[in-house]
Amino acid sequence: MNNVEPSPASGAQWTISAAGHEAVVVEVGGGLRAYRHDDVDYLDGYAVDEVCPGSAGQVLAPWPNRIRDGRYTFDGVGYRLALTEPGRGVALHGLVNWARWRLVEQTPDAVTVEYDLPPQPAYPWALRVRGRWSVGPDGLRVEHEATNLATATAPFGFSVHPYLRLPGVAVDDLTLEVPARKRLVVDSRLLPVGATPVAGTEYDYTEPRRIGDAQLDTAFGEVVRDADGGSAVSLTGPDGSAGVTVWADRQFGWWQVFTGDALTGERHRRSVAVEPMTCPPDAFRSGRDLIKLAPGETWRGAWGLRPGV
Repeated sequence: MNNVEPSPASGAQWTISAAGHEAVVVEVGGGLRAYRHDDVDYLDGYAVDEVCPGSAGQVLAPWPNRIRDGRYTFDGVGYRLALTEPGRGVALHGLVNWARWRLVEQTPDAVTVEYDLPPQPAYPWALRVRGRWSVGPDGLRVEHEATNLATATAPFGFSVHPYLRLPGVAVDDLTLEVPARKRLVVDSRLLPVGATPVAGTEYDYTEPRRIGDAQLDTAFGEVVRDADGGSAVSLTGPDGSAGVTVWADRQFGWWQVFTGDALTGERHRRSVAVEPMTCPPDAFRSGRDLIKLAPGETWRGAWGLRPGV
């Protein structure tokens, strides 16, 4: 009888470090389990032998967020996805976050992992999804790509799901800045039913503002872009002396901000998920900012984390 060595719940662990920055990328989901700078944890991650909670650090593809009833039509053909958030009757966060990704290349300061998504009845397109995670003086940088390996055009969207925190600072006391002019209005299932300007409302974070008792699980759009076409969301402490920033390049036109109110136990409202998205929730149905990958075409996008603002 052969003895099989047990493996951690998140699979193989790939640690990279440079210039005081350290990150841990995991095999299950190909996502981010930990990120710290000078021994300060800025990511609300999870233990090596813990099943990833609340999508923490996961890669979300080929769609982010929710699809109503798990049903969509593309090029005149209807498809039905598994309802992975059955309480809301939706398909949540794509198809790659629980798969085992393979190591492509690793150096002390960078690791590249990838996963080949096979075609299936509800998503009959083969994709190769890859992520290169690296650290350096500017923090964490992640370069993602997705290639359509199928013979027909594929619908595609992408996001990542890091939870951010500042040591010793409660969510209520964090100051949030989101460079976006609009937010999506959602129904009880957190599915969009419209969009509205944020100016002058409780959702206006275009200037830094304390979160307080606000409960956010909100998609922000009409992003105010930097000179290079990208944008960034920042969190700072009460005195403004410490903070963390999530940046994303021009491929990402949406930001989802989640204050963790729906999470249970010790993770309840402990940190803030800041998710750069290429498209809004339910994009497979609405078509809004949906990427259409031609056969052999590759989409590329980059984002990252840096201490400070």
